Amino acid sequence: MSKRNWLIKIRTDKNMTQEQVAIQSDIERAYYTQIELGVRRPSVSVAKRIASALDFDWTVFFDNKCSESEQNSA
Repeated sequence: MSKRNWLIKIRTDKNMTQEQVAIQSDIERAYYTQIELGVRRPSVSVAKRIASALDFDWTVFFDNKCSESEQNSA
């Protein structure tokens, strides 16, 4: 997996830190960081919580084609 630049962009556009997103998503900051870096893929439950915190469609985590194109354009 590669770095999720699209996720980093959404977070930074909202002027949020990784810690803030993690707290709102009820996960550890280290886990959130691994998700951004593409080291780990979130569960559906975690994806929904992150998407809710950042206001985007959670299914993008599981749409490889969409994720790759968004990552490459970010």
